[in-house]
Amino acid sequence: MKNSLPIVITTGDYNGIGPEIITKALTKIPQKADKIIIAGDKRLYPQSITDRYRFIEVPMTTELIYGKETKESGEFSFQCLKKACELAKNNKISGIVTAPVSKNALHLAGHNFSGQTEVIETFLAENGQKAEMLFVAKDFRVLLLTRHIALKDVKITRNLILEKVKRLNTVLKRDFQIASPKLALCALNPHAGENGILGKEEITEIKPAIKELKERGIDITDPMPADTLFVSAARAILENKLQQYDCYIACYHDQGLIPMKVLAMDAAVNMTIGLNIIRTSPAHGTAYDIAGQNIADESSMSAAISHFI
Repeated sequence: MKNSLPIVITTGDYNGIGPEIITKALTKIPQKADKIIIAGDKRLYPQSITDRYRFIEVPMTTELIYGKETKESGEFSFQCLKKACELAKNNKISGIVTAPVSKNALHLAGHNFSGQTEVIETFLAENGQKAEMLFVAKDFRVLLLTRHIALKDVKITRNLILEKVKRLNTVLKRDFQIASPKLALCALNPHAGENGILGKEEITEIKPAIKELKERGIDITDPMPADTLFVSAARAILENKLQQYDCYIACYHDQGLIPMKVLAMDAAVNMTIGLNIIRTSPAHGTAYDIAGQNIADESSMSAAISHFI
């Protein structure tokens, strides 16, 4: 993913830990200053950062209130991301790294998106492109079929699986240089539905999709119980071995992110794939509870930047 063009790092919600983890992460790679642009307000950063890195100024319109969701911080977060997308649209950058934002703060500012993934898709999708949420920790990868929606609204259909798995397979080949991706699919229901006793989606939707994908030459498992499937992922990480599969595909948010965060929180990176540019982000939120205390761990932000630098 290395490219001669710079990347943009967005500040995120300034009432959270964004500026802190960006500062800590960048302190470790000062020799790459020419490859990085920061979208945000210089007043949020120490002189060691403002003297070294280029900025796209997005001014704060109110004072810092650590740990509080505000309309102003939500608007600031949105404008930082918008600036980054404008540069991407004009082919001025090679990637976007985003610090965490508050969905509620975005909503308070009138931007009714369920997350940064959806904002980026709105600004950058072309010719029917769709953004996907892929979490990566070295060779442990998890794709979410559905993202920030209520569990009661999760609906896994044949067409949804076909669309997203084909897109994932293409991205793994193109952007990760995996010639023949091996994919593992989590079942929706406990015990993969127990032949319809615990749910029929595996029979009516998931298996027909798997059959078609296999006919297209995509190497993907039948639906497997998630509690069993992620055991192999855990063993590989704990024993420092390669993953059996190139990507695990989860039906809903917590099904995929609980194992990812339990097993690899510090190394995990949230990636937006499927568009003409890749965006990475730490796999955690604004951490309002520790904002302003200088105790935030920057490991995930460092990993997000390292995908490009």
